[in-house]
Amino acid sequence: MPLVAGVDLGGTAVNYTFLSEDEQFLIEEMCEYPARSKEGPAVCLGQVTEGLEAAAAKVGVQLDSVVAVGLDTPGPASASGVLSARGSTNFVHPDWAGFDIRGALEAQLGKPVTYLNDGNAAALWGHFVLFGSAARATSVSAIIGTGLGGGIVIDGNVLVGRKGFGGELGHVLVPYHSIEGLNGLRPACNCDRAGDLESLCSLTAIERCLLPYFLGKEPDHPLASLPPAQAARQVRGLAEKGDALCREVFRVQAHALGLFFDAMINTFDPDALLVGGGALETGPEFQQWFLTEVRTAMPKQRVEQADVPIHVMPNGDTAGARGAAIEALKFARSSGLSR
Repeated sequence: MPLVAGVDLGGTAVNYTFLSEDEQFLIEEMCEYPARSKEGPAVCLGQVTEGLEAAAAKVGVQLDSVVAVGLDTPGPASASGVLSARGSTNFVHPDWAGFDIRGALEAQLGKPVTYLNDGNAAALWGHFVLFGSAARATSVSAIIGTGLGGGIVIDGNVLVGRKGFGGELGHVLVPYHSIEGLNGLRPACNCDRAGDLESLCSLTAIERCLLPYFLGKEPDHPLASLPPAQAARQVRGLAEKGDALCREVFRVQAHALGLFFDAMINTFDPDALLVGGGALETGPEFQQWFLTEVRTAMPKQRVEQADVPIHVMPNGDTAGARGAAIEALKFARSSGLSR
């Protein structure tokens, strides 16, 4: 049976999966290989190919049976997989600037390669889990990581946009002044905006904005003695254990997300909302608390819209590779390659 592959290329590791024509994944767990992106495109793409061969051997399939490959990477990049002239998140080597990563991998593998940014790929996977590949439904996903990624899926297709920047949800402005407890705070984003979703709802926001703000009110807190980056990475664990200051940090993030989702409900009238990323890689109690806070922050809606469900992104660690594989399968079907 023909297969497609999903390749989730990050800054330090690549995650792989394979998907059959009947929509069965051959790899259920993480299947990683070193990325070596810091050494530039030539070295990194060689690693991607070696890792794909190793993943195929692990599950006992021949690469000849792979008819298409789905690739996802951190953005920004065009819809065709050309990285931004300023480079891409976590791809720091200068040769990545303006690099056609999709075309280069396609030439190296000798197989068609489709492209999505990593947030859109995860969004496509979450949509697939909820609605399958045939349903006509709309979903909005927010992926909370170092930054804020995500995507919008309409009738099973990722909203890409004119230049490939559709669904850049992290840079949508939110009315943060309405969030209780942020008097005098001006959250700044790396994109030079103030008050967009990423400026409040990301690990970077915790390190640069939220944690210093709340530690300024509670200077004797144990995190105050740690370097900012180290302290920020401990906030989630402490919040899960009930630390009041760290819960307050995540309450602000949940309320920012609630305001954002309210805008998405009024824009797209979606069938579902999804939240994923490291902030939700916790136990059920914290996940439910966080989602309840998201719902609490959403302004009163029409009766017809108030029941839109909010889900935790399934299989968070492998969501990117799975979504990339789904995009490749869609291409294979439309091109007749999966027959």
